[in-house]
Amino acid sequence: MKGKFIISLDFELHWGAPEKWDLSVKKDYFQSTRLIIPKVLNLFEKYRISATWATVGFLFARSKQQLLDFSPKERPSYLNRNLSYYSLIDNHTVGDDENSDPFHFAPSLIAEIIATPRQELGTHTFSHYYCNEAGQTVTQFELDLEASQALAKENFGLSLKSLVFPRNQIKLEYLKAAERCGIKVVRSNPDVWFWKGDSRANPLGRAIDTLLPLSGPLSFPLSQPSNYSSVALLPASRFFRPYSKRESVIQGLKIQRIKNEMLYAARNNQGYHLWWHPHNFGYFPSQNLSQLEQILQHFVSLRSQFGFESETMVDFYNNQSVKI
Repeated sequence: MKGKFIISLDFELHWGAPEKWDLSVKKDYFQSTRLIIPKVLNLFEKYRISATWATVGFLFARSKQQLLDFSPKERPSYLNRNLSYYSLIDNHTVGDDENSDPFHFAPSLIAEIIATPRQELGTHTFSHYYCNEAGQTVTQFELDLEASQALAKENFGLSLKSLVFPRNQIKLEYLKAAERCGIKVVRSNPDVWFWKGDSRANPLGRAIDTLLPLSGPLSFPLSQPSNYSSVALLPASRFFRPYSKRESVIQGLKIQRIKNEMLYAARNNQGYHLWWHPHNFGYFPSQNLSQLEQILQHFVSLRSQFGFESETMVDFYNNQSVKI
């Protein structure tokens, strides 16, 4: 069995962190993000790349009224009320539709994703739901996923099979709820110390590992035993850290690190799972697109040499059924 290259993108726009991002100063950033997405899709089509776009369900809506119509009756009851993004609707921060508010609606971009060959529309929950936050319940999580599925069916005729938990807040006991909502595969975190727990050293460890092999190879075997649920957990390998001007001198190390890991996976017939957010390319778009193209060109070389294969998350599930 040949190695697999999986890409997943967490598509959020402003819904990713409105409690942190002042939209009045981030509009150009998200406008840039919207312009980047078709260019990323063009690269994926050029190099025959499959990818899963795990998309916040709020972005599916064609209007604010439709968003409200499909919202669950029970909203997440976080103790930190700033994390319930329904407040943006209630306080009239959200506009009427994509034309008036391209930061909170994106049905036209979603249609482009669906129309591009080898792309999968997945879910990033309906409301960018936080499973590890105090106050919310598994019932609220399930209602949230049901809303995402209903709106995807209504507007795009799709049933969503792949889930990425917002901020990678995976809660294993919630997998049965995800299964009941039609989910087949979930992105999990790498099995390495700096992705576990809440240690203050974790972000530093992840940053260093972007450049230097602090961890072992982050590829993974193509089959593992199932312990928790019939929902498959597909490990992430590497966050594709965006270009930064202050880090310009070390960008080559970052790209080489990814290439080396891809090579290891291809040679050893393992899986390698790269992920990022489309908005990560909002600053320095040309540099980020250039780096992405370098990685995709490297994949093409590995495909030729080793039969390395590009798959979406649900393709991987259907072909391997990797489960934990």
